[in-house]
Amino acid sequence: MSKTIVIFITTTSRDEAKKIGQILVEESLVACCNIVQPVESIFRWQGKVLIEQEALMICKTREELFDTVEKRVRQLHSYEVPEIIALPIIQGSKNYLDWVAKETKTAQ
Repeated sequence: MSKTIVIFITTTSRDEAKKIGQILVEESLVACCNIVQPVESIFRWQGKVLIEQEALMICKTREELFDTVEKRVRQLHSYEVPEIIALPIIQGSKNYLDWVAKETKTAQ
């Protein structure tokens, strides 16, 4: 059985997150994408500490699709170095995890 993961992606805005999320779901790369906004991010970029308002995408998919999701997000994202990180789901409702597997395509 394929492992299920959660991918976190931050974006400049809710609109950018919605655009990316919709494409990822339409292409069956993720089963679901939640968008949380605002998220206040504090980070160092090009030698400066920045504090920015962002939107956070929480996407559920199969582990085997991570590389394809990452590639697609890089094509769609406005950031030079977007946050695209994955965490394993160590436990979850069997029905929900089965649904994630059903709604995502098998990696090629």
